[in-house]
Amino acid sequence: MKKIFSIEEAKEAKKVIETWPGYGVTPLRSLDILASEISVKKVFYKDEASRFGLGSFKALGGAYAVYSSLIDHIYEKTGQRITLSQLSEEKFQNIAKDFVVACATAGNHGRSVAWGAELFGCPCYIYLHSGVGKGRADAIARYGAEIVRVDGNYDASVKQAAIDAEKNNWTIISDTSYPGYMDIPRKVVNGYTVMFDEIIEQLKGTVPTHVFLQAGVGGLASAACAYFWELWQENRPDFVIVEPEKADCLFQSARAGKMVSVDGDLETHMLGLACGEPSHLAWDVLSQAGDYFMTIEDKIIFDEIRNLANNRWGSEKIIAGESAVAGLSGLLELCNVDKLKHEISIDENSVILLFGTEGATDPEIYHKIIYENYNG
Repeated sequence: MKKIFSIEEAKEAKKVIETWPGYGVTPLRSLDILASEISVKKVFYKDEASRFGLGSFKALGGAYAVYSSLIDHIYEKTGQRITLSQLSEEKFQNIAKDFVVACATAGNHGRSVAWGAELFGCPCYIYLHSGVGKGRADAIARYGAEIVRVDGNYDASVKQAAIDAEKNNWTIISDTSYPGYMDIPRKVVNGYTVMFDEIIEQLKGTVPTHVFLQAGVGGLASAACAYFWELWQENRPDFVIVEPEKADCLFQSARAGKMVSVDGDLETHMLGLACGEPSHLAWDVLSQAGDYFMTIEDKIIFDEIRNLANNRWGSEKIIAGESAVAGLSGLLELCNVDKLKHEISIDENSVILLFGTEGATDPEIYHKIIYENYNG
């Protein structure tokens, strides 16, 4: 596992990201009412709704990969390994202006890449498939990125971005990896690990028994598994990977015992998880570390968004987007079936860790869910 990720790399990313304007530790909420209702010791929810004002944990990954890739590019051009403070110097800014970054996204990753590109002075192109709404597109364009629309699903936008980047000598900043493209996705997930370091401090010595991780291509899930496994070794928690039933590439890979892709329109309201092809890097980790894989129906997520907003599970209102509640919804689905709950050893001594990966990243949809009882 250490060959894929390491805590040393994670701590280097944290040193950089802590210096960015607007950095702050996001809250680890305790859902005590939920813990009582499902008869476990504790349920923790890492709330990423406020991260850098972008509303998602992905603010950490895409922007860090832009920064790290730009620093590497400047080194190749000048032989100088510069710091963030030096990046404001005119000679380095001129290099940054010629360093064009691009990516495909369902929303949050592209927003992070666009924000990072604006922050560090790089031109940026973001590719959006037909399922990405205007609200998410506008949120990305706000950071100066050029929006490119692509017919088809997420995987189609990935392919088009790759074609155009090859033709124009742009740098793709992707959170999914494939043979020959591993370095930048590693940078992305190293950015994510800032969350894990924060969580360790917030847990104050408590080690979770179970971690529920929502997954698209698997970047977040694999980074969490690798980090916590390296940290806690034989005391590591069980990892439960949760996907939408119509975008279940990791679930199908686990069933097949090898990496497989799923076809179709990947239609799910959990737009950040609407991926049909796993990241190779992520599957390398999850094939070893994923203890359980499960899928959930879209219809169950809307009540959980409302429950969090209405203090149903804890003492504070929590703003959560559609993808944020996948882990929570998966936990509740399992706990509704005594046999499954027993099989994965969830009991009165269990400490559950959930990741609230996004806030209301599409305000219009969030408003419908909360105030118009929207259910898809």
